Amino acid sequence: MRLLSKRNLLFVLCCFCLNLGVAIDTITSSQSIKDPGSIVSNGSAFKLGFFSPVNSTNRYIGIWYSNISVFTVVWVANRETPLNDSSGVLTISEDGNLVVLDGKKEILWSSNITNSVANSSAQLMDSGNLVLQEKTTGTIIWESFQHPCDTLLPNMKISTNIRTGNKVQLTSWQSPSNPSIGSFSANIQPLNLPQVFIWKYGSPYWRSGPWNKQVFIGIPTMDYQFQDGASLINDQEGTFSFSFTYVNGSLLHLAFNTHGNIEERFWDYEKEDWEVSLALQSGCDLYGNCGAFGSCNSQNTPICSCLQGFEPKNTEEWNRGNWTSGCVRRTQLQCERVNTSSEGSKMDGFLKLNMMKVPDFADWSHYLEADCRQQCLENCSCIAYAYDTGIGCMSWTRSLIDAQKFSSAGVDLYVRLAYSDLVTKKDMKKIVTITVIIGTVSILICTYLLWRWIAKHKARKKKDKEILLFNRGEAHKTLPSDNLNQVKVQELPLFNFEKLASATNNFHLSNKLGQGGFGSVYKGKLSDGQEIAVKRLSRTSAQGFEEFMNEAVVISKLQHRNLVRLLGCCVEGEERMLIYEYMPNKSLDAFLFDFMFIYLVRLILTFF
Repeated sequence: MRLLSKRNLLFVLCCFCLNLGVAIDTITSSQSIKDPGSIVSNGSAFKLGFFSPVNSTNRYIGIWYSNISVFTVVWVANRETPLNDSSGVLTISEDGNLVVLDGKKEILWSSNITNSVANSSAQLMDSGNLVLQEKTTGTIIWESFQHPCDTLLPNMKISTNIRTGNKVQLTSWQSPSNPSIGSFSANIQPLNLPQVFIWKYGSPYWRSGPWNKQVFIGIPTMDYQFQDGASLINDQEGTFSFSFTYVNGSLLHLAFNTHGNIEERFWDYEKEDWEVSLALQSGCDLYGNCGAFGSCNSQNTPICSCLQGFEPKNTEEWNRGNWTSGCVRRTQLQCERVNTSSEGSKMDGFLKLNMMKVPDFADWSHYLEADCRQQCLENCSCIAYAYDTGIGCMSWTRSLIDAQKFSSAGVDLYVRLAYSDLVTKKDMKKIVTITVIIGTVSILICTYLLWRWIAKHKARKKKDKEILLFNRGEAHKTLPSDNLNQVKVQELPLFNFEKLASATNNFHLSNKLGQGGFGSVYKGKLSDGQEIAVKRLSRTSAQGFEEFMNEAVVISKLQHRNLVRLLGCCVEGEERMLIYEYMPNKSLDAFLFDFMFIYLVRLILTFF
């Protein structure tokens, strides 16, 4: 009997422990959560309990990560009806609903199941989903994933049913301290081509672009962020739903902040903090920021411009930075004209725009890429088309709204323009190309000629230096130190040898007037225009330095109208030169001999 009693006691204890193990992630009618209590999912990924937001004393029931250091709430139950004190209780009511009670046992929040289920329990899953299910069959009758707040967890879905209008959507908090529903919501817009929209007070605020079976083509960074883990499903019963998984099993979720931006949060275990990237990164991401037929490029200033072939509808507003009025077509399309002239008879064409976020309100058709252009060209109401392998042929018959230029990703958008606008575009390209080519060639030629001139000038200067076989210092610095000579030199104007060489073209033979035992005489012209005659003493001359100086001083002191005036001298190194005033009418001997010849001729004629 004793052995049996011990066995019975051991069995009871095991059952009790087993019940405790089961109850750690479960709420029943007999096992409630009282503030500040909580439960933890089986794998300790998430925790469910009472909390207060930052800078707030209100109490809420919420779900948050349990195994990271940063307190991050992903779901709130009573977001519109907070508790003012710590008397709250989360339990299962008699009709099977999950409810939040205050200290007066009044219901502040309920799962609101219409069909009563007497035997139910709520379990917190490791996915972060709080599931209310029937105990016996395990049938799920309510789950928090169907009632999200501002966070989309992996395998959680947002959806829209086009038949019933039912939506599972994200809604922002009012503020970081107030989780009640804010100004922004995000959901699936399944009409035409499915897209994700962010709405602000019911008006479009941002859109993802169409889904191409792998990514939303209006989100350039989505290709590598989700690594093929995203999916958009049509259940063929009118419901379109979007969800994502993360293959590495890391902590990742999408959060809707209070400013209407979607944050992709990835947990960095080394930094022990969230790495955040934003869906809206510039003013170009705001829906329709540049108006109809406007294109937005965050790399430009200003960011908005009209598409080629269009001009601002209101130039004054456009110049002030208010682009919402958009743009209008500059030239009417040929297919819209009643009377066509020779110019009008030319067919419309398409302007290709690369790496674009396609506009809103696209129509889908089954045409292949080769036929997509032709079917749009044949339909005058078709103003643009684009093709994506995962989507097919997209065309637009209304105003082009929310077009954006990307620096990467995107698709090619073809906009229909009148022929004259296309020709202008081509001509401008030709003009720019030709101008650039001519300008470049001209610059190269000028650079080459300048280089040749500089090289020639340097060579000529070098040659001149080689010709000048003397020192270029002042004359009085190179003379003997005898005081008498210094006095004599200072009585005469001194000429620089380099200037005399320049005046006579380096004593060129064409400037040579004559030659004697003393040396040669050259004609020259100074920089001020004065003509001179330069007597250059030969190195083989017997005249010495003293004789040269005496001659120079004596001649300089003789002043007579019938004598050529001595202007100065040059004494540099071994050079000895006298500079005279140039006489253009030949020398005295020429006049004398000419006179004697005429006299003899007359005498002979008289004699005969």
